Amino acid sequence: MEHPDDSEATASFAFDDTPLARELADLSARRRALESTEVQLSGNTRVVTVSNQKGGVGKTTTTVNVAAALASLGARVLVIDLDPQGNASTALGVPHTADIPSVYDVLIDEFPLADIVQTSPESPNLLCAPSTIHLAGAEIELVSQVAREHRLKTALDDYLSSPEHRLDFVLIDCPPSLGLLTINAFTAADELLIPIQCEYYALEGLSQLLGTVRMIQKHLNPGLHLSSILLTMYDGRTRLAQQVAEEVREHFPDDVLRTVIPRSVRVSEAPSFGQTVIAYDGQSAGAVAYREAAVEIVQRENAAQTEQES
Repeated sequence: MEHPDDSEATASFAFDDTPLARELADLSARRRALESTEVQLSGNTRVVTVSNQKGGVGKTTTTVNVAAALASLGARVLVIDLDPQGNASTALGVPHTADIPSVYDVLIDEFPLADIVQTSPESPNLLCAPSTIHLAGAEIELVSQVAREHRLKTALDDYLSSPEHRLDFVLIDCPPSLGLLTINAFTAADELLIPIQCEYYALEGLSQLLGTVRMIQKHLNPGLHLSSILLTMYDGRTRLAQQVAEEVREHFPDDVLRTVIPRSVRVSEAPSFGQTVIAYDGQSAGAVAYREAAVEIVQRENAAQTEQES
């Protein structure tokens, strides 16, 4: 006859050995590691464009959550919402109705960027240059403008030239296309962050994007470089997600971040509350992953600088 204490011990051992228990233990360990992690900001302003002409890969989600995670590390971050849908502005809790001064006014009417930048209610370190519906017509209106590819860069340079506008990061959220808005983002940026979803066709179209980047490097912005690829919508339960991750790492061994962003209900829910997942549920698996990605983005740049100096 089995002793009651033995059955309880067996049940406890059985739970501890389940995939769910292992996942929870891993998440707890990652949270503790993040709490003890300190990052050293370089003091320079890093301008990063988040782009992929394929829709639905997590560009806006990545932009706002990496920005919020960086702000939680003490960085001053500006998000420039270049997508006419304005989803980044929504997620950051920033008003972006048609009568609000926006990126459209900067690109078309040469408003100073300082006149449109708002502070997100999430953090005094988190700023946003909002998008409005007017930006949908900017692609056509920019065609006839002088220096049409440099409009955003000129405005951003003017903004950053003021000591009161000191920033550690500028993250630019692009529309899912390779039009003039995205070209403005490429011209203004130093770095390119590409989110790639862990699904079929993940690499399709990436060669076209990188071809556009090479064209920008040649004709408009020699300093632009691919700094990071972030795997998003990862479901470790499927063989497909694992295969896609392996394939992307094989093609871009030096550029893919170690961190992968899992599929997460919390990440999907957060924008409906006008929040990033960092503010909505900072202890969730999605928030922990984005915080890890932010730490890795900072540390990779610090390592690269140290290597250059040596």
